[in-house]
Amino acid sequence: MYKAFFGLSDNPFSIAPNPHYLFLSDRHREALAHLTYGLGDTGGFVLLTGEVGTGKTTVSRCLLNQLPENTDTAFILNPSLTELELLATLCDELSIEYEKDPSLKQLTDLLSKYLLANHEKGRNTVLIIDEAQHLRPAVLEQLRLLTNLETDTKKLLQVILIGQPELQQLLKRQELRQLAQRITARYHLLPLTPEDVGLYVHHRLQVAGRHEPLFNTGAIKALHKYSGGIPRLINLLCERALMASYAKSKVPVDKKMVMSASAEVLGEDIKQANYLLPAGIAATVGLSCVLGYLVFANQKAAPTHAVSSTAVKTETKVEPQSESRETKLDASQRVLNDAIASSRNIDTAYASILGLWGKVPYIGLTACQSAQQQGLSCFQEQGNWNSLTRLNFPAVVYLVDGQDQAFYGTVVSRSGEQLLLQLNEQQLWVDRDWFTRHFSGTFEILWQAPDLQPLEIGQGSSAAQIQWLENSLAKIDNTTPRLVSRFDSQLEEQLKRFQRKHGLRADAIAGSQTLVQLNLYLSVQGPRLMKVKGQY
Repeated sequence: MYKAFFGLSDNPFSIAPNPHYLFLSDRHREALAHLTYGLGDTGGFVLLTGEVGTGKTTVSRCLLNQLPENTDTAFILNPSLTELELLATLCDELSIEYEKDPSLKQLTDLLSKYLLANHEKGRNTVLIIDEAQHLRPAVLEQLRLLTNLETDTKKLLQVILIGQPELQQLLKRQELRQLAQRITARYHLLPLTPEDVGLYVHHRLQVAGRHEPLFNTGAIKALHKYSGGIPRLINLLCERALMASYAKSKVPVDKKMVMSASAEVLGEDIKQANYLLPAGIAATVGLSCVLGYLVFANQKAAPTHAVSSTAVKTETKVEPQSESRETKLDASQRVLNDAIASSRNIDTAYASILGLWGKVPYIGLTACQSAQQQGLSCFQEQGNWNSLTRLNFPAVVYLVDGQDQAFYGTVVSRSGEQLLLQLNEQQLWVDRDWFTRHFSGTFEILWQAPDLQPLEIGQGSSAAQIQWLENSLAKIDNTTPRLVSRFDSQLEEQLKRFQRKHGLRADAIAGSQTLVQLNLYLSVQGPRLMKVKGQY
């Protein structure tokens, strides 16, 4: 809405990845140089770490663009795998065919054969693992063994590990010392310096068509102070500051506008916070009693965000009886737009879901780290309305507005075909049609994982584990469990059905992802969207 006012052809501070806005600071270039060197002929493992939002993905994409054309690459974006699942996923990525229910040795042999054949053809093979801090030590050790295959001068498989700072600590473990010694290059990506922040902001504005300065010196210093030099936070702050500048018809953006943006995005009391984020953000239960709520329905009268005639219910304002329906809809629409505009920071949504569990976010830790410190686990899912409501957990949802700009909310409750959605500090009811039109397909939940869990359940598992799997699937299907002593064809078919239903690989092996899905249904801990007897 402000693009014309500032002479912009595009939104320069969208948090969506866009290669046109690629900006490499001196630190990013240095990281790229280290990784490129590490992938030389003798390289085995290359390590890139950095805090959330510092630009690790940017560096990795640049690295991929610089790889020779004779390079085959495999990507693993979900590293929560067992050794067997890791090798199977690697085979899938490299289009290596294997038999049903392969063993670890069979997959290793197939990969070794592929790597040798690739080397004879003069081709390189690179494996890239994102979010590698979630890898298990046993899986990392399996990777090390896989890189043992080499010629006199070259490793036949090169591995790039990308992760958050916890990955460095993981690699210091005694059982991983051999792998740590094989890392030929490592780089920890630090946030942008104050000078880099100014260059970063000016670069993005130039790409979007604005060549004159738009943020003054004080604003740039404030951006660095409140963002900590994290590019993702800089984008969020700049977006809010530009909205404030537009609302006041005032340029350039100054320090006060950035401070105001920081108060909205990060919370007003963040400077006074000791180790917790502001209680006003974390405490989400009961907000509807104070802030009121909206009920949205799919009415033809409103083409973008349809609003029902119930309009806004608040404690401080009563609508006159004679007011027209159109005026009420306009008021409701403004409330909705303001709620969306204040929900561009995903951390606010995470604070809300932590609050539903009676937990709090910790300053200096990611949302999942905060959850783990308090006995919870994070789980991300790709799906739709059915996927979300079937699990029946409160969820952080990734949404897009009418201009395809990202915003984030927390699904708090469900009533029939409506969801209670929290956007920053505003709670509102949205119907299924509205949610489907704005839902990007990604959501994340918190849950309390069981203390003891096998790595996988399959044909060779114990009778007790096989019986547990039978009982679990029967409970989810609302059927009577059978007494089983072996992994028979009926149980195998039940498991495959469950896996297909949840977008999992239907291999009739209850690996880590399948077990997580099963336990999510079986869990009785924590809040739910609906309290329905017998629902899992």
